[in-house]
Amino acid sequence: MANELFNVAGKVVVMTGGAGVLGKGISKYLAAQGAKMVVLDRSEEAGKALVDEIVAQGHEATFLYTDVMNKEVLEQNKKDILEKYGRIDVLLNAAGGNMAGATIAPDKTFFDLQVDAFKKVVDLNLFGTVLPTMVFADVMVKQKKGSIVNFCSESALRPLTRVVGYGAAKAAIANFTKYMAGELAIKFGDGLRVNAIAPGFFLTEQNRTLLTNPDGSLTDRSRTILAHTPFGRFGEPEDLYGTIHYLISDASNFVTGTVAVIDGGFDAFSI
Repeated sequence: MANELFNVAGKVVVMTGGAGVLGKGISKYLAAQGAKMVVLDRSEEAGKALVDEIVAQGHEATFLYTDVMNKEVLEQNKKDILEKYGRIDVLLNAAGGNMAGATIAPDKTFFDLQVDAFKKVVDLNLFGTVLPTMVFADVMVKQKKGSIVNFCSESALRPLTRVVGYGAAKAAIANFTKYMAGELAIKFGDGLRVNAIAPGFFLTEQNRTLLTNPDGSLTDRSRTILAHTPFGRFGEPEDLYGTIHYLISDASNFVTGTVAVIDGGFDAFSI
């Protein structure tokens, strides 16, 4: 009985940003647990290579090109998924990112912020979560069952220097997660759940230039982060697997509207 609570075999899991650094590991892990992975990404090369790798290991996976800012493309994705699998059980909203103009360098101030870049970062992270939710949750509502996990961030919980645009967008996702938890459950039933994860500091392509120097050594920002992380290290993709597995399984059937923090203690630590 206990093992069945965490059984995700056969679940159709749709993941935006599925070919990213974190998405790759999560996709491979869930496929190995028996989930039918649908990798959505705008990089066809990376997405197809990932699916080929998963299939070569004897697991189920499909790649579809997407644009999380284009509802028509997402609607076509939904149609293709339903034609192949007939249902959608899980949505992982992992698409997102940052850009230089929406950050404030140490030698700059808030008044140097590029508003257009700020808007683009908010659009990608917030609307890149809202639109897929709007499209794919429609299927879950008709099924009366489904789990959505949004990708929030440490920067949503505590304002971090420099990443003003990204932090604002991720804070909005935390609020959106809680709103949608109530919206879906109250209007469509307790089979619909919406949660989020808030990863701490993971070394990805998006933040590599912030956390490492060209020679691979740690930047001053990295040393400050690690000094405030009780575990004393950056997160690894596999550190996310267990929490996501729990949130999409029946083990968390009474869990909705939560933001699960996965940060090695950063948020809990002061001095």
